[in-house]
Amino acid sequence: LQVVELKVEMVCIHEKRLRKCLSKLKGIEKVEVDTNCQKVVVTGYTHKNKILKAIRRGGLKADFWSAQNELLNAYVSANYASLRFNPFSFF
Repeated sequence: LQVVELKVEMVCIHEKRLRKCLSKLKGIEKVEVDTNCQKVVVTGYTHKNKILKAIRRGGLKADFWSAQNELLNAYVSANYASLRFNPFSFF
């Protein structure tokens, strides 16, 4: 049993397409999707390259998750959390 973490560029509407692509593979136990971080965690007995290939065949941009992605997500979420929108100051 192995856990494969992937970065998949998608919006909410692509989750259904992603799950359909992965459902065709044998040996997958569980698929977890975090659309905010664009992270997909696949647990099962399928080789990680087959998982990546199936997602790309479905028309989604995907790559293996890396430590760089963790840092980027932390930076982006921290910056967005500190932004405040004041609708009355345009200049």
